[in-house]
Amino acid sequence: MTNDRVPGPIFVVGMWRSGTSLLYTLLNQHPQIALTYESDLFLLRSLFRAGGSRADWLERWEFWNNGLSRHNIDATKVTARFPNYPSAATEVWKQYAGDALFGDKSPNYFDCMQALAKNFPTARFIVIWRDLSDTCRSIVSASKGSSFFAKRGITHRALIGYRKMKRECDALVRRGVSLHQIQYEEMVQSPETVMQGICWFLGIRFDPRMASLDGADRSAIYEAPQHAGVKSEKIAVKAKRDVALPDGLGEKIARYVAYWKKESGDSWPMYPRGAASALPATFVERAQDEVYFQALRALDRFTAFVYCCAPIALLRTYRGRKTERPAESAPPVEAAALSQAPNQN
Repeated sequence: MTNDRVPGPIFVVGMWRSGTSLLYTLLNQHPQIALTYESDLFLLRSLFRAGGSRADWLERWEFWNNGLSRHNIDATKVTARFPNYPSAATEVWKQYAGDALFGDKSPNYFDCMQALAKNFPTARFIVIWRDLSDTCRSIVSASKGSSFFAKRGITHRALIGYRKMKRECDALVRRGVSLHQIQYEEMVQSPETVMQGICWFLGIRFDPRMASLDGADRSAIYEAPQHAGVKSEKIAVKAKRDVALPDGLGEKIARYVAYWKKESGDSWPMYPRGAASALPATFVERAQDEVYFQALRALDRFTAFVYCCAPIALLRTYRGRKTERPAESAPPVEAAALSQAPNQN
């Protein structure tokens, strides 16, 4: 099988801190799968407007999140100019994957899967869900060692984004796009069963290595404290995190879960199990939260636009000044360290 004769690309999507990195690592244990880790070139698609790519698109992408160097992709072997984003991304993915199935894993695609499907008509999607309260606890825990997860509004993005991702999934199903959905809780409890289901979806034979982290290649994953679990040798079934949610967030999540369960006839979300115990979120609360969410996402898009259009020398100067702060006050320096750059799932 070569990657020119199978549908592609494959997109692995989930909310931040929902198990996408673990899923990515297990998938890439299969010799016929080679996905990139948060290459996120889609977020920089402004580099490919006006009938062709910018001459410095590779340099800007590398500056954004080290997408080339993390995957050991030789920039000299990548075509310098492309007519559009899909052709550029496909060449990079194929160079990384060789004859294997190609694509990208990123939580930053949670609200743009329809756009990805439009850009790649033969794309297939694997979406992972996790109990939203546990996801937010993991985000709060990660904020102690990550400037990305410490930024304003990150848990609000996750809360409202959770429903956005469901709407994206529903839209893909209506359009007949290939979509497979799994639960984090089931993946860590029964990895072999879940990975067998994914192999059936992809039309490939299951490889037992997919149910284990032994010998996994995690070189493309950012070095960060929150990735300690995925960089271990065992799939750990963690107990409930002993992390307190910010004031009011736990109650807000409970209200939204109650609303979603009522809206879906108690069929979604799958976790937490059981009937909702809170009163559903009101129309006023949902409207206000939507406005705040849209403002946060507008900021995210603006940040990516700046990376695409601002003089790169100016960007380098700004980042350099951020990293020159005294050690006791500076946030951890991570790949894509400009404060709002999306990374570090």
